[in-house]
Amino acid sequence: MHPSADVLADLAPGGRLRVAINFGNPVLVQKDPATGAPRGVSAELAVELGRRLGVALELVPFDAAGKVVAALAQGAWDVAFLARDPGRATEILFTTPYLVIEGTYLVREEAAFRAVDELDRPGVRIAVGKGAAYDLFLTRTLQQATLVRSETSAGAVERFLAEGLEAAAGVRNPLCEFAGSHPGVRVLPGRFTAIEQAVATPRGRPAGHRYLEAFIEEQKASGFVAGALARSGQRDAVVARPAEPTLPGPP
Repeated sequence: MHPSADVLADLAPGGRLRVAINFGNPVLVQKDPATGAPRGVSAELAVELGRRLGVALELVPFDAAGKVVAALAQGAWDVAFLARDPGRATEILFTTPYLVIEGTYLVREEAAFRAVDELDRPGVRIAVGKGAAYDLFLTRTLQQATLVRSETSAGAVERFLAEGLEAAAGVRNPLCEFAGSHPGVRVLPGRFTAIEQAVATPRGRPAGHRYLEAFIEEQKASGFVAGALARSGQRDAVVARPAEPTLPGPP
């Protein structure tokens, strides 16, 4: 996929590819313990995209997905790795998903809850990371429970513990890791949503979006995404299915 001038203008204005990296989702990216450099599936995809485009790569770090979206107003990035959500689609063009992860709840060991659908009741307070995909989903779907927002997903878990809230919502993998090292809490089985992770670019960049669509489908089909997940130890995340072929329109 040799990039056209239009693609480069959309994805790498000024000759560099600015990619937002969200350290708040450890399924997607982690800090190397020795160097502090980003590693993981989104970091590897960013490096490969920069190589394909033949431009310099600049990783723009964030600690929460909501902050990535907010930074769009300042033109802080040209490509990002974010969960697909209709609330974000007014400003952002998403590719087909490359990864699917589960949203679930962390509760105290002694809590009566045994399934995710038991939490939507009066008096239940659920900590969430402000602007995260699961925050947006729960905002639309919960009828009776109350959401308590923190600036980051990690902060939401801390607030759940500090303020005696009934639950913390989040991505299954990091919640399970937290529960494994903190006695007295557990992760509920099942999920309240399947979070589709995709590549994003600001609206108004159609050539760049088409290029990203083809790029991400190729990386899924080649095994690149699965390999990056394995290399970063994220074996519970699932590579998204190939996109359905688009049917031709009427002649």
